[in-house]
Amino acid sequence: MITMTEIAKLTQVSQPTVSRVLNGSKTVSADIRERVLACAREHNYQFNALAKSLQGGKTQLLGVLLTDVSNSFFADLAKQVEAKARELGYSIILFNSDYSSAREQEYLDVVRRYRVDGVLAVPVLEGGSLWPGCAQRLDVPVVALTRQVEGLDCVYLDHVEAAAQVARHMTQRGYRQFLFIGQDGCPKCEGFRQELSARGLASQLTVLEGQDDEQLKKELRSHCQRPGPRTGIFANNDVCALRVLSILRALGIAVPGRVGVMGFDDTYMGRYLHPALSSVSQPIEQIAQQAVSRLAYRIDNPGPAAPLNLALPAALVLREST
Repeated sequence: MITMTEIAKLTQVSQPTVSRVLNGSKTVSADIRERVLACAREHNYQFNALAKSLQGGKTQLLGVLLTDVSNSFFADLAKQVEAKARELGYSIILFNSDYSSAREQEYLDVVRRYRVDGVLAVPVLEGGSLWPGCAQRLDVPVVALTRQVEGLDCVYLDHVEAAAQVARHMTQRGYRQFLFIGQDGCPKCEGFRQELSARGLASQLTVLEGQDDEQLKKELRSHCQRPGPRTGIFANNDVCALRVLSILRALGIAVPGRVGVMGFDDTYMGRYLHPALSSVSQPIEQIAQQAVSRLAYRIDNPGPAAPLNLALPAALVLREST
Protein backbone atom coordinates (compact mmCIF):
# COMPACT_ATOMS: atom_id res chain seq x y z
CA MET A 1 0.00 0.00 0.00
CA ILE A 2 1.28 3.45 -0.90
CA THR A 3 2.41 5.77 1.92
CA MET A 4 2.17 9.54 2.38
CA THR A 5 5.91 9.81 1.73
CA GLU A 6 5.53 8.03 -1.61
CA ILE A 7 2.58 10.25 -2.57
CA ALA A 8 4.74 13.30 -1.75
CA LYS A 9 7.48 12.08 -4.10
CA LEU A 10 5.04 11.29 -6.92
CA THR A 11 3.27 14.65 -6.67
CA GLN A 12 6.42 16.67 -5.90
CA VAL A 13 5.05 18.29 -2.76
CA SER A 14 6.14 17.95 0.86
CA GLN A 15 4.95 15.13 3.10
CA PRO A 16 3.31 17.59 5.57
CA THR A 17 1.33 19.05 2.66
CA VAL A 18 0.15 15.56 1.68
CA SER A 19 -0.85 14.98 5.30
CA ARG A 20 -2.88 18.19 5.41
CA VAL A 21 -4.70 17.32 2.19
CA LEU A 22 -5.54 13.78 3.29
CA ASN A 23 -6.72 15.04 6.67
CA GLY A 24 -9.21 17.40 5.02
CA SER A 25 -7.41 20.70 5.60
CA LYS A 26 -8.68 23.63 3.52
CA THR A 27 -5.38 25.55 3.73
CA VAL A 28 -3.86 23.88 0.64
CA SER A 29 -4.39 25.33 -2.83
CA ALA A 30 -7.01 23.67 -5.02
CA ASP A 31 -4.56 22.46 -7.71
CA ILE A 32 -2.21 20.82 -5.18
CA ARG A 33 -5.14 19.27 -3.31
CA GLU A 34 -6.52 17.75 -6.49
CA ARG A 35 -3.07 16.46 -7.52
CA VAL A 36 -2.57 14.75 -4.18
CA LEU A 37 -6.09 13.30 -4.05
CA ALA A 38 -5.84 12.01 -7.63
CA CYS A 39 -2.59 10.23 -6.77
CA ALA A 40 -4.09 8.78 -3.59
CA ARG A 41 -7.11 7.48 -5.54
CA GLU A 42 -4.96 6.04 -8.32
CA HIS A 43 -2.82 4.09 -5.84
CA ASN A 44 -5.72 3.17 -3.51
CA TYR A 45 -4.29 4.97 -0.49
CA GLN A 46 -5.95 3.82 2.76
CA PHE A 47 -5.98 6.26 5.68
CA ASN A 48 -5.36 4.46 9.00
CA ALA A 49 -7.42 6.57 11.36
CA LEU A 50 -6.94 4.28 14.35
CA ALA A 51 -3.17 4.30 14.04
CA LYS A 52 -3.21 8.06 13.78
CA SER A 53 -5.33 8.37 16.94
CA LEU A 54 -2.92 6.12 18.85
CA GLN A 55 -0.16 8.56 17.92
CA GLY A 56 -2.15 11.36 19.55
CA GLY A 57 -3.68 12.79 16.38
CA LYS A 58 -7.27 13.16 15.20
CA THR A 59 -9.19 10.49 13.36
CA GLN A 60 -11.39 13.06 11.59
CA LEU A 61 -14.33 10.82 12.54
CA LEU A 62 -17.52 11.84 14.33
CA GLY A 63 -19.91 9.37 15.93
CA VAL A 64 -23.59 10.10 15.25
CA LEU A 65 -26.22 8.31 17.37
CA LEU A 66 -29.85 8.66 16.27
CA THR A 67 -32.97 7.07 17.70
CA ASP A 68 -34.86 5.99 14.56
CA VAL A 69 -33.35 6.27 11.08
CA SER A 70 -36.55 4.82 9.59
CA ASN A 71 -38.25 8.12 10.52
CA SER A 72 -37.61 10.46 7.60
CA PHE A 73 -36.97 13.35 10.00
CA PHE A 74 -33.90 11.59 11.39
CA ALA A 75 -32.85 10.45 7.93
CA ASP A 76 -32.92 14.10 6.79
CA LEU A 77 -31.06 15.14 9.95
CA ALA A 78 -28.33 12.56 9.29
CA LYS A 79 -27.98 13.82 5.73
CA GLN A 80 -27.54 17.41 6.90
CA VAL A 81 -25.10 16.39 9.65
CA GLU A 82 -23.01 14.45 7.13
CA ALA A 83 -22.96 17.40 4.73
CA LYS A 84 -21.76 19.86 7.39
CA ALA A 85 -19.23 17.39 8.79
CA ARG A 86 -17.82 16.79 5.32
CA GLU A 87 -17.54 20.53 4.76
CA LEU A 88 -15.40 20.74 7.91
CA GLY A 89 -13.19 17.79 6.93
CA TYR A 90 -14.88 15.06 9.00
CA SER A 91 -16.50 11.74 8.17
CA ILE A 92 -19.30 10.26 10.27
CA ILE A 93 -20.11 6.82 11.68
CA LEU A 94 -23.88 6.46 12.04
CA PHE A 95 -25.64 4.38 14.70
CA ASN A 96 -29.37 3.71 15.21
CA SER A 97 -30.40 3.08 18.83
CA ASP A 98 -34.04 2.32 17.92
CA TYR A 99 -35.10 4.03 21.17
CA SER A 100 -33.27 1.36 23.20
CA SER A 101 -31.17 2.60 26.12
CA ALA A 102 -29.30 -0.73 26.17
CA ARG A 103 -28.43 -0.44 22.48
CA GLU A 104 -27.43 3.18 23.00
CA GLN A 105 -24.89 2.08 25.63
CA GLU A 106 -23.58 -0.71 23.37
CA TYR A 107 -22.98 1.74 20.56
CA LEU A 108 -21.18 4.12 22.88
CA ASP A 109 -18.70 1.31 23.53
CA VAL A 110 -18.25 0.94 19.77
CA VAL A 111 -17.77 4.70 19.42
CA ARG A 112 -15.09 4.57 22.10
CA ARG A 113 -13.23 1.80 20.27
CA TYR A 114 -13.26 3.80 17.04
CA ARG A 115 -11.62 6.70 18.94
CA VAL A 116 -13.84 9.29 17.28
CA ASP A 117 -12.99 12.95 17.76
CA GLY A 118 -16.50 13.82 18.97
CA VAL A 119 -20.09 12.60 19.23
CA LEU A 120 -23.45 13.98 18.12
CA ALA A 121 -26.37 12.22 19.77
CA VAL A 122 -30.14 12.18 20.05
CA PRO A 123 -30.53 10.74 23.57
CA VAL A 124 -33.07 7.95 23.96
CA LEU A 125 -34.43 9.28 27.25
CA GLU A 126 -36.22 12.61 27.35
CA GLY A 127 -33.89 14.99 29.19
CA GLY A 128 -30.85 12.83 28.44
CA SER A 129 -30.20 12.07 32.12
CA LEU A 130 -27.56 9.42 31.33
CA TRP A 131 -25.55 11.53 28.92
CA PRO A 132 -23.41 13.77 31.16
CA GLY A 133 -21.91 10.60 32.65
CA CYS A 134 -21.55 9.06 29.19
CA ALA A 135 -19.70 12.14 27.97
CA GLN A 136 -17.22 11.90 30.83
CA ARG A 137 -16.48 8.24 30.03
CA LEU A 138 -16.10 8.94 26.32
CA ASP A 139 -13.59 11.72 27.07
CA VAL A 140 -14.44 13.49 23.79
CA PRO A 141 -16.79 16.42 23.16
CA VAL A 142 -20.49 15.57 22.91
CA VAL A 143 -23.29 17.68 21.47
CA ALA A 144 -26.93 16.65 21.99
CA LEU A 145 -29.29 16.97 19.03
CA THR A 146 -33.04 17.77 19.23
CA ARG A 147 -33.15 17.37 23.03
CA GLN A 148 -32.14 19.64 25.90
CA VAL A 149 -29.56 17.95 28.14
CA GLU A 150 -28.38 19.60 31.36
CA GLY A 151 -24.61 20.09 31.38
CA LEU A 152 -24.01 19.33 27.68
CA ASP A 153 -23.89 21.44 24.57
CA CYS A 154 -27.29 20.99 22.94
CA VAL A 155 -29.10 22.25 19.86
CA TYR A 156 -32.80 21.60 19.83
CA LEU A 157 -36.28 22.86 19.07
CA ASP A 158 -38.24 24.42 21.92
CA HIS A 159 -40.86 21.67 22.13
CA VAL A 160 -42.85 23.39 24.86
CA GLU A 161 -43.37 26.56 22.83
CA ALA A 162 -43.98 24.59 19.64
CA ALA A 163 -46.71 22.56 21.34
CA ALA A 164 -48.23 25.75 22.74
CA GLN A 165 -48.45 27.05 19.17
CA VAL A 166 -50.34 23.90 18.21
CA ALA A 167 -52.81 24.39 21.08
CA ARG A 168 -53.39 28.02 20.11
CA HIS A 169 -54.02 27.06 16.49
CA MET A 170 -56.45 24.29 17.39
CA THR A 171 -58.49 26.43 19.76
CA GLN A 172 -58.63 29.21 17.17
CA ARG A 173 -59.98 26.67 14.67
CA GLY A 174 -62.83 25.79 17.05
CA TYR A 175 -61.64 22.48 18.52
CA ARG A 176 -62.76 22.05 22.14
CA GLN A 177 -61.78 18.44 22.94
CA PHE A 178 -58.16 17.34 22.61
CA LEU A 179 -56.06 14.21 22.35
CA PHE A 180 -52.28 14.07 22.70
CA ILE A 181 -50.76 10.86 21.37
CA GLY A 182 -47.35 10.28 22.90
CA GLN A 183 -45.63 10.17 26.26
CA ASP A 184 -47.40 11.93 29.09
CA GLY A 185 -45.11 14.47 30.71
CA CYS A 186 -42.81 14.95 27.71
CA PRO A 187 -42.14 18.59 26.70
CA LYS A 188 -44.61 18.44 23.80
CA CYS A 189 -47.37 17.15 26.04
CA GLU A 190 -46.57 19.70 28.75
CA GLY A 191 -46.52 22.63 26.34
CA PHE A 192 -49.84 21.51 24.86
CA ARG A 193 -51.38 21.06 28.32
CA GLN A 194 -50.09 24.40 29.66
CA GLU A 195 -51.55 26.37 26.77
CA LEU A 196 -54.89 24.58 27.05
CA SER A 197 -54.87 25.27 30.80
CA ALA A 198 -54.29 28.96 30.15
CA ARG A 199 -57.45 28.87 28.00
CA GLY A 200 -59.50 26.97 30.57
CA LEU A 201 -59.49 23.75 28.53
CA ALA A 202 -57.03 21.50 30.40
CA SER A 203 -59.87 19.21 31.56
CA GLN A 204 -60.70 18.49 27.91
CA LEU A 205 -57.28 16.91 27.23
CA THR A 206 -56.78 13.13 27.08
CA VAL A 207 -53.31 11.59 26.69
CA LEU A 208 -52.94 8.27 24.87
CA GLU A 209 -49.62 6.50 25.40
CA GLY A 210 -48.03 3.56 23.62
CA GLN A 211 -51.02 2.00 21.87
CA ASP A 212 -50.67 -0.51 19.06
CA ASP A 213 -52.88 0.08 16.02
CA GLU A 214 -55.81 -1.95 17.32
CA GLN A 215 -55.82 -0.26 20.71
CA LEU A 216 -55.43 3.17 19.12
CA LYS A 217 -58.34 2.40 16.79
CA LYS A 218 -60.50 1.42 19.75
CA GLU A 219 -59.61 4.62 21.65
CA LEU A 220 -60.23 6.87 18.63
CA ARG A 221 -63.57 5.22 17.85
CA SER A 222 -64.71 5.64 21.46
CA HIS A 223 -63.62 9.25 21.67
CA CYS A 224 -64.54 10.60 18.25
CA GLN A 225 -67.88 8.91 17.66
CA ARG A 226 -69.58 10.11 20.84
CA PRO A 227 -71.51 13.40 20.70
CA GLY A 228 -69.61 16.53 21.60
CA PRO A 229 -67.49 19.34 20.21
CA ARG A 230 -64.83 18.87 17.55
CA THR A 231 -61.63 17.12 18.64
CA GLY A 232 -58.09 18.30 17.95
CA ILE A 233 -55.48 15.51 17.89
CA PHE A 234 -51.80 16.37 18.40
CA ALA A 235 -49.49 13.48 17.53
CA ASN A 236 -45.95 13.18 18.87
CA ASN A 237 -44.52 12.93 15.34
CA ASP A 238 -45.63 12.66 11.74
CA VAL A 239 -45.35 8.86 11.69
CA CYS A 240 -47.87 8.69 14.54
CA ALA A 241 -50.07 11.28 12.82
CA LEU A 242 -50.16 9.15 9.66
CA ARG A 243 -51.37 6.19 11.71
CA VAL A 244 -54.09 8.38 13.17
CA LEU A 245 -55.24 9.62 9.75
CA SER A 246 -55.35 6.07 8.40
CA ILE A 247 -57.48 4.88 11.33
CA LEU A 248 -59.84 7.85 11.11
CA ARG A 249 -60.30 7.20 7.41
CA ALA A 250 -61.14 3.54 8.12
CA LEU A 251 -63.65 4.64 10.79
CA GLY A 252 -65.29 7.10 8.41
CA ILE A 253 -64.55 10.10 10.67
CA ALA A 254 -64.26 13.36 8.74
CA VAL A 255 -60.96 15.27 8.85
CA PRO A 256 -60.92 18.19 9.52
CA GLY A 257 -64.70 18.45 9.88
CA ARG A 258 -65.12 16.28 12.99
CA VAL A 259 -61.46 15.83 13.96
CA GLY A 260 -58.33 17.89 13.27
CA VAL A 261 -54.87 16.26 13.21
CA MET A 262 -51.49 17.91 13.72
CA GLY A 263 -48.16 16.09 13.40
CA PHE A 264 -44.63 17.05 14.35
CA ASP A 265 -41.48 17.25 12.14
CA ASP A 266 -43.14 18.18 8.80
CA THR A 267 -41.70 15.18 7.00
CA TYR A 268 -42.20 15.07 3.25
CA MET A 269 -44.77 12.26 3.24
CA GLY A 270 -47.38 14.36 5.05
CA ARG A 271 -47.51 16.83 2.17
CA TYR A 272 -48.88 14.27 -0.29
CA LEU A 273 -51.73 12.84 1.77
CA HIS A 274 -55.39 13.63 1.41
CA PRO A 275 -56.05 15.54 3.51
CA ALA A 276 -52.51 16.94 3.59
CA LEU A 277 -51.05 16.88 7.11
CA SER A 278 -50.57 20.00 9.20
CA SER A 279 -47.35 19.73 11.17
CA VAL A 280 -44.66 21.49 13.21
CA SER A 281 -41.62 22.20 11.06
CA GLN A 282 -38.18 21.80 12.61
CA PRO A 283 -35.21 23.71 11.08
CA ILE A 284 -33.28 20.52 10.30
CA GLU A 285 -30.47 22.16 8.33
CA GLN A 286 -29.92 24.80 11.02
CA ILE A 287 -29.93 22.21 13.81
CA ALA A 288 -27.31 20.12 11.97
CA GLN A 289 -25.09 23.05 11.05
CA GLN A 290 -25.12 24.57 14.52
CA ALA A 291 -24.49 21.23 16.22
CA VAL A 292 -21.63 20.12 13.96
CA SER A 293 -20.02 23.56 14.10
CA ARG A 294 -20.20 23.54 17.89
CA LEU A 295 -18.70 20.05 18.05
CA ALA A 296 -15.84 21.03 15.72
CA TYR A 297 -15.17 24.09 17.91
CA ARG A 298 -15.05 21.89 21.02
CA ILE A 299 -12.64 19.48 19.32
CA ASP A 300 -10.31 22.33 18.34
CA ASN A 301 -10.67 24.14 21.68
CA PRO A 302 -10.55 21.57 24.50
CA GLY A 303 -11.00 22.70 28.06
CA PRO A 304 -13.81 23.88 30.33
CA ALA A 305 -16.42 26.19 28.85
CA ALA A 306 -20.05 26.98 29.57
CA PRO A 307 -22.33 24.55 27.67
CA LEU A 308 -24.27 25.84 24.69
CA ASN A 309 -28.03 25.71 25.19
CA LEU A 310 -29.44 26.69 21.80
CA ALA A 311 -33.23 26.47 21.48
CA LEU A 312 -34.37 27.15 17.92
CA PRO A 313 -37.87 28.37 17.03
CA ALA A 314 -40.50 26.18 15.41
CA ALA A 315 -43.01 27.08 12.73
CA LEU A 316 -46.45 25.62 12.09
CA VAL A 317 -47.09 24.40 8.57
CA LEU A 318 -50.88 24.49 8.18
CA ARG A 319 -52.53 22.20 5.67
CA GLU A 320 -55.88 20.50 5.18
CA SER A 321 -55.88 18.24 8.26
CA THR A 322 -56.64 21.13 10.63
